[in-house]
Amino acid sequence: MRNMNALKGGVAVAALLALAACGSRADEEAAEPAAAPEPAATATEAAPAAAMEPEVEPNGNVIEIQMLTRDPDGSGMQVFKPRLITAQVGDTIRFVPTDPTHQSSSIAGMIPEGTRGWEGEVNQPVEYVVPKPGIYGYQCVPHYSAGMVGLIIVEGDGMTDNLEAAKAVTHPGLAGREFTEIFEQAQSEGMLSQ
Repeated sequence: MRNMNALKGGVAVAALLALAACGSRADEEAAEPAAAPEPAATATEAAPAAAMEPEVEPNGNVIEIQMLTRDPDGSGMQVFKPRLITAQVGDTIRFVPTDPTHQSSSIAGMIPEGTRGWEGEVNQPVEYVVPKPGIYGYQCVPHYSAGMVGLIIVEGDGMTDNLEAAKAVTHPGLAGREFTEIFEQAQSEGMLSQ
């Protein structure tokens, strides 16, 4: 029993010494000069949309898109509402995290050439000022394969220049089916005619 108590005492002393060493190391680190701050992300780097300067001046028009866990229309799916909109250059698209666990990001190959996309954080609103006419496809990264996708059609000269490229992008799970339906809806409602 004495050996066991001695062993326990030795372990306790070792643990205290380890904690003390950690504390003194933290004190040393705090005493060291701070490293130079990293430069801010440039406009061409992939930074969160909320932190990026818009590529064009906002025109004051804001279009809200809700991020929902359950479609209020009864599909039971996680959705963006509305999932299809038209906009003008300079409009601000505001993605609102109405329900938790959602975000919004542009999809590579589904935005006009020469524009920056956006990458939102989960549970955070995202604002994106659309910089030029064209097709902008987007997703909720955690629910992309579940079909949580949407489309923005920005009207103006060249609005369909990236249409075929956007349609050619392949998607996981239910997202492909959803985009097929969205493109068909846009066509039937005359949103893709100039």
